[in-house]
Amino acid sequence: MSTLAAPVRVSPVIKFFRWSFLGVGVAYGAFNQSRLSRKETKVREIEAKQKAIRDVKLAAEKKAASEKELQELEKMFVN
Repeated sequence: MSTLAAPVRVSPVIKFFRWSFLGVGVAYGAFNQSRLSRKETKVREIEAKQKAIRDVKLAAEKKAASEKELQELEKMFVN
């Protein structure tokens, strides 16, 4: 069996800075998440508006293509 050495005592200054950096990191992460969430919400709103416009255009194009195809079929069968 191997014996482990006694744990090393860490300086209180080092402990303080470790915990401080951890706290700052958590606060920065929360701030950054909030900022990015707001930005993504705005992007999604813009995309939703563009999707509505795009859907209307696609429906109009599909309808026009369908009518054109029907006219071409009519011409084929009439002749």
